[in-house]
Amino acid sequence: MGFTALFGGTFNPPHIGHYEMLRALDSRRDIDEVWLMPDRIPPHKVCDFLASDKDRINMCRIMAEDFKKVKLCLIEFERTGKSYSIDTVRLLKQKYKERDFIFVCGGDMLISFDKWYKYEELLKEIPFLAFRRTGTDGGLFDKAAERYKNMGMQLLVSDKAVPQVSSSYIRSNIAKSEKLLPKKVYEYINAGGIYIGK
Repeated sequence: MGFTALFGGTFNPPHIGHYEMLRALDSRRDIDEVWLMPDRIPPHKVCDFLASDKDRINMCRIMAEDFKKVKLCLIEFERTGKSYSIDTVRLLKQKYKERDFIFVCGGDMLISFDKWYKYEELLKEIPFLAFRRTGTDGGLFDKAAERYKNMGMQLLVSDKAVPQVSSSYIRSNIAKSEKLLPKKVYEYINAGGIYIGK
């Protein structure tokens, strides 16, 4: 039996970086399902503008439709308070004891992993699958990977690098960002005027 991959994020909006990660996950033989999990209250980010829960969920649902293994998981919206990964992982492991979970993260998140809530507990709670980002410092990624492995993290590194995309740039420049978004997500944003004038 393969892994159930947990891919969480603010997805404000979901962009081609996220899309390419899903494409890579969808094609991996060691992964049975990918659970796409939008945060309800992001603990690590201060956003200039956070789209509504409904819009972020709908954008994630639209993106997930392109992949066979990807399913939307709204566990963060069943809880109150901030969406801390350690709490979500423990809850899912308790609820789905028959599944083997793996936690998906981008290279930028791995580099800043020591800023996460209870990161020393999280790295021992679940294996990780990290994606390098094109245009980022590979030395910093490798240094972080080595550090956390030495602390007990079970870490896989995808051989697929994904584009480095700034969600804040997209929000501020939505009219120029068509190529940075999955086609159907861009159409949804335009139809609802979600980031216009933000």
